[in-house]
Amino acid sequence: MVTANMANIRISPISFVLIFLLAGAVILYVERSWHSDKGDQLIVDSSTKIDLKALLSAGIGAAERGGVEVKKVHDEHQLNAKSKGETREGANNPVTDGDMRSHKAIVHGLKKTFPSLKVVSEEHETDDWDKSAVVPLSISRSDVIELIKGDQSIPLEDVTVWVDPLDATQEYTDDLLHYVTTMVCVAVRGVPTIGIIHKPFMEAPNTVWAFVGQGHSPNLKLPVKKADLSTSPKIIVSRSHQGEVEAVAKTSFGKDTEVIPAGGAGYKVWSLFEGKADAYIHTTLIKKWDICAGNALLNEFKGKMTTLKGNDIDYSWSVEKPDPKNEGGLLASLWEHKMFLDKLAPVVDKKQ
Repeated sequence: MVTANMANIRISPISFVLIFLLAGAVILYVERSWHSDKGDQLIVDSSTKIDLKALLSAGIGAAERGGVEVKKVHDEHQLNAKSKGETREGANNPVTDGDMRSHKAIVHGLKKTFPSLKVVSEEHETDDWDKSAVVPLSISRSDVIELIKGDQSIPLEDVTVWVDPLDATQEYTDDLLHYVTTMVCVAVRGVPTIGIIHKPFMEAPNTVWAFVGQGHSPNLKLPVKKADLSTSPKIIVSRSHQGEVEAVAKTSFGKDTEVIPAGGAGYKVWSLFEGKADAYIHTTLIKKWDICAGNALLNEFKGKMTTLKGNDIDYSWSVEKPDPKNEGGLLASLWEHKMFLDKLAPVVDKKQ
């Protein structure tokens, strides 16, 4: 029942302004809570939280965009290779236009789609980029929606994305294109949680991905396990220091151990899933953007990637501690990780 006093209530100009501002704030919050990309919709406050399923979709698209640029540069014969110096093993450490164009395709796409996302890439740029010219990445790929159920919204501050725009650059310049990959990895509180590896020079399906504990791409499968991995396993190693690791492997596992030289950390981890190798060993420094994606793939299948001492690798990143280096070497395997560590221990202890 409306009384005479209530009917005579008038809103002052100041109150009207306050109500208008409050309504505008509500509308702005709702708009920020819906991230749309060509019809994609996701309920998430993009300034404070992020949905990992959406980030997985975007990450796959980003890796594939990078791969398109890598392939274009190669096909145009415009690599424009330069040297960033030498690795600790004395090998040339090149960078090409393929690296930079892939970096821009991946990083700009991710930052356009998730403006507050923390992204660490192997390559760097100093110039500003035109955000209006970048098309946002899809956040609801059909293959991801079909396989990954439910949304997982977590604090944005817990997420670091590691990007290797072109893994195996030396092999890229040498036209050994089967080694080349682009990689995106999502670490949550330092733990590799989403890994994406794309091979731009391989016929489709040429992307594998995994979301730890949630699912993985159908083309990523466990190979048949050997009855005995303790004697003469197949060990995949870097082409840049094959001799050093070969000595370590044969001392640890026997003189008949097969050592397979290969380019690119992404290729080496993928080879474990293809059954081409039983373990991946690296004895010197390696950067975290090289290994984070592969680490996540292994985590999904209960495999392991650790230092040669068996320590987990922390993929956290902060302004106070901006360190991309893993100094402790590397052992990656799908099975019997402790056995491999134990076999390697005498040689590793002797070297350190």
